Amino acid sequence: MAALWLLLFSAGALFSSSNAQENNYNKLSESFKRGVDLALEKLHSHAGIQHHFLFLRSVLLSDIQSGFDVKYIYHHFYLKATNCPKGTVDSTGCQFRNDRPLIDCAVCYKTFRDEIEQEPKPYVHCVHKTTLTQEMKTTRVDHCNRMAYSNGAPTLLASTGND
Repeated sequence: MAALWLLLFSAGALFSSSNAQENNYNKLSESFKRGVDLALEKLHSHAGIQHHFLFLRSVLLSDIQSGFDVKYIYHHFYLKATNCPKGTVDSTGCQFRNDRPLIDCAVCYKTFRDEIEQEPKPYVHCVHKTTLTQEMKTTRVDHCNRMAYSNGAPTLLASTGND
């Protein structure tokens, strides 16, 4: 009887984890989804990547609406490897793998009517979470703050701590 409960619990956990990966992505606004898609496209274009990756969760979301349907977006999030090979089109059957490190990504870009603008050039930085250094984190923030967002508006990451 205990084995039956364990089997049912395991099946339920697998089902809920596959739905969780889709639900977390679907909860994002269109502006943030576009940045995740951009990062996934860049990641999957690398020859060394063997697995299909999916959005796991957001760490930090920031947007500044400067009016006239223009937003400046900063999104820090994790991607996680799945059991599907790179190039998988329909990822509904893909399950997260727990034997690979997370990919830590930060993206920043300007949108107009929820479409990413080409100028300033969108910034995408993804690296294995285990290799991310404090210097890399600082470089990300500095780069995003310098991306022509200083046109009299506040910077994306103006908050520096507890005040």
